[in-house]
Amino acid sequence: MYHEYSRLIVFRDFPKDSILCELCAIIRDFDEKRCGNNDLVNRIHTQIKALLDLSTSLGFDGSLWHCYLTWLLLTNENSFTLTAERRAVQNGSIQQFVLNDLRIFRELFDYDFHRLQKALHIQCFDAVNHYQAIEKTSRMCDHPTAAIVLHICHALEEAGDEYEMYDVLSDFYQRYGVGSFAMHRAFRFDRDAKGELRLIPIRNMDTVVLDDLVGYQMQKDLLVDNTRAFVEGRNANNVLLYGDSGTGKSTSIKAIVNAFYDQGLRMIEIYKHQLRDLSDLIAHLKKRNYRFIIYMDDLSFEDFETEYKFLKAVIEGGVETRPDNILIYATSNRRHLIKETWSDRSDMSEDELHHSDTVQEKLSLVARFGLSICYERPNQKNYFHIVLQLAKRYPEITLSEEELIAEARKWELSHGGMSGRAAQQLIYDLSGKAMLAKWKSDH
Repeated sequence: MYHEYSRLIVFRDFPKDSILCELCAIIRDFDEKRCGNNDLVNRIHTQIKALLDLSTSLGFDGSLWHCYLTWLLLTNENSFTLTAERRAVQNGSIQQFVLNDLRIFRELFDYDFHRLQKALHIQCFDAVNHYQAIEKTSRMCDHPTAAIVLHICHALEEAGDEYEMYDVLSDFYQRYGVGSFAMHRAFRFDRDAKGELRLIPIRNMDTVVLDDLVGYQMQKDLLVDNTRAFVEGRNANNVLLYGDSGTGKSTSIKAIVNAFYDQGLRMIEIYKHQLRDLSDLIAHLKKRNYRFIIYMDDLSFEDFETEYKFLKAVIEGGVETRPDNILIYATSNRRHLIKETWSDRSDMSEDELHHSDTVQEKLSLVARFGLSICYERPNQKNYFHIVLQLAKRYPEITLSEEELIAEARKWELSHGGMSGRAAQQLIYDLSGKAMLAKWKSDH
């Protein structure tokens, strides 16, 4: 295996502690008799566990070795994959280097571990090459991403030669890109020990779609139209979704990302204390061939908080123009984001000379969102409609409409009023009770 790895040109430079590099080192030490069998077996089992852990987190199944090699090809950022992310790569020298590497990866796909197993009296490689994953009730991985990796893996397995492998991978890079952005649709970020910005994928993002949000059709249409213009390269606005809590503002944004993921849309979630890093984040994202929504949930500021000034400068007003591939979508329970006081309504203030300037400062942030969409708390009729529509998605709930409305009345009195969130919580409660009753009757 280490012989094959040494011949790679474009797809190489994997981390030294990666499974592939560690196995290469193990096999080299085995061939050159550098360490005892017990040490080799221990090192092999360490890498098998790493492969199992990775496969569990990413949702691999079947031949875990093939899935792992496919994952390396899909996530390795190099001169070819980053170019292919932006446009189709024309015939040239780089293509010949890539074809050379794909021939080697075919050899790695078919690598014979039997001599190693026989000499060391182990069978773990056979087990991971015919692996049956346990169905997971919890969402440990991004299931759409897992399905994509498995699909590409099967296509590479069935490819007749490196040219067919090249076509499969090129199509993938052009559609989804490469690296972590290709594998995930949403991210958070922080800084590592060296202070470098680091994106952290969100592997269990909610798979909600817009139809899951009952009502608010006008609001959803405005959001869809703006986002579609954005992903198609047309002019689009930053968006503020404001209104009562529990009305579906955050759900709408997550659903939008799910809807446009396969068109290159990705989301970066940012918290208020990270606004100082917003310029660095944008500099990091503007080089990639994706469309990014920087998402800020429940955004608001108190009088003493000044982080909003960083947001204002980025949205509009800073020296550097915001890149065309980045928009900011924020949700808030406040229409004007920054806390207002009764003294703001007066032209006079006890301790401020130019009071009107302060008022304009507070209002200027929301003015920089080109599109503001209001999500109002539903009236009683709409609240009951939401409850009835949600109940249809849970067949275990067998209550009549009258019984559901009666439950909805009781629920909203004890759970903060009428909202889509309260309706969903009621349905979860009724579903759980119905399933428990069925379980008791069966046992």
